[in-house]
Parts: sequence; structure tokens; C-alpha cells
Amino acid sequence: MRTAAALRSRAEEEAARLPALLARAEQLAGTVLLGEHGRRRAGLGDDFWQYRPVQPGDPRRMIDWRRSARSDDRFVREREWQIAQSVMLWVDQSASMGFTSARTLPEKGDRARDIALATAILLIRGGERVGLTGTLLPPRRGQNQVLRLAEFFSKAADQDFGVPEHRAMLPNARALFVSDFLGPVDEVTTALTKAADRGIRGVLLQVLDPVEEAFPFHGRTIFESMGGSVAHETLKASELKDRYLARLAERKAHLAQLCAATGWQYGQHHTQASAQSALLWVWRALDRGGA
Repeated sequence: MRTAAALRSRAEEEAARLPALLARAEQLAGTVLLGEHGRRRAGLGDDFWQYRPVQPGDPRRMIDWRRSARSDDRFVREREWQIAQSVMLWVDQSASMGFTSARTLPEKGDRARDIALATAILLIRGGERVGLTGTLLPPRRGQNQVLRLAEFFSKAADQDFGVPEHRAMLPNARALFVSDFLGPVDEVTTALTKAADRGIRGVLLQVLDPVEEAFPFHGRTIFESMGGSVAHETLKASELKDRYLARLAERKAHLAQLCAATGWQYGQHHTQASAQSALLWVWRALDRGGA
């Protein structure tokens, strides 16, 4: 059991991370230009959005005759889609995400939190409801929700590898899962299968350190999980490279196939790349999945 001093030290450490996380996420969100309409699209609503040419199947009552009289074509007056959508986030907070191979690179967990929180900021600015999977933080709007999300993302978990939370997932919602997905793959399969059964579409983003892709190890090496529960020593690390890379490729292929089967979008991000590139990909993938 932890002592009171140890608990206080951990709480203070987590509280200190909160402003930095918020600042990074706000700055990252600010780099994304949403354009004039952001995630707006045609649908039910009261506000005018755009005119478009009549298409086969459009009922005559939808034609705007005043606009059509000014040209040789007939036009439909579209209203803006105003139904806010619920988007649920799961960000791996396990010890595995604390890995980085160099001081110049962010930890996988920091990058995952930055991307997820910046995505939440953009969604909430666009009028969507955002929350966490499970029952801890239901989807809501507003700046206070951003603060709640940042607080949850600042708390680390104790287990070596994280698994997606799939309880209480709202039917027909959207979701974003961010992890290295190096833990038990059966739990990922269960989560995405349950999500698909409830009409949930989403994005799965795998975040990896460049060393995890290259395996640049030689000679005597001790491999140990970030949580310390798994360790392996070898005198010839280079002999493990081909098997490791094959297993990693197998895991990526499984995730890609799982996403294809459940209607999700699968993407990869490496921590030496810019966070902005990952955020842009996630934003477009969420939009594709919601079309």
C-alpha cells in the first residue's frame, strides 16, 4: 500500500502535467485550419448552408425557384446539419505508453494524449459532444469538458499494457482509440466487434516509437516491459530481429483487417513525425467514417 506521502507526490506530479497537456493540445488544435464550415454538412436544421444543382431523386418541393430563375439550371437550397454527434475517446494510459527511445522524442503516451485532446478540442468547437468510453465521463459539450478530459488523460495506469474500455458505448456514436496496441489483441477485437454491433464507427490510431519499428539491437541485451512484469535477456539480440519484425507486421495486419471488417479507420503514427500530421489524419478519418 502506498504511503500518504507517496500518494501526495503522485497527485502533485499528475496535477503539474495538466497545464502542460492543455497548452500543448490547444496549440496543436490551433494548427488545424478547419475552413469556413469545419465539420458542417447538409442535413436537418434551420440554417442555410449552400445551393447545389438538382440531382436525380430530389423532390420538387426542395427546389429553390427564386435561385433557379437566375440561371438555366435548377438549384436545391440545402440546410446545415445541426444534430450534434457523440464521440467517445479511449487513450491508453498504461506503462507501455511511457516508452521513448530518446530524450528528443516524446513518450508515446504524451503524443497519444496530445492528439486525443486536440481532437476533442476541435470536435467540441464544432458543436459535438465528446467523452470517454465506459461510464466515467459521458459525452458533453463545452470548455469544462475539455478540462475534465485533460484531467483524466493526466492519470497514468499501473498495468503494463492497456486494453480498450468497451462498456456503456453509446449506439451510433463515433469513437477514437489511441494506443500502441502491443498488448492483448483479443480485447481490441472484442471492443471493435461490440462497437460495430452498436453501429459505432471510429478511428484506431497506433502510436509507436521509431525504435519499435527498427529493432536496432545487437549483442547482449535485456528487454524489459515498462511496468517491469516481463523481462528477457539475450546474448545475440540481432538474431531476434526478423522474428520481432514479423510479429509486429502480423499485429499491424490484424489491426488493419479488424478495422476493415468493422467499418473503422486504421492509422499509424511514429513519434518522430509531427503531431500535426497525426491530428490532421485523425480529423479526416473521423469525417470519412461519419459520412
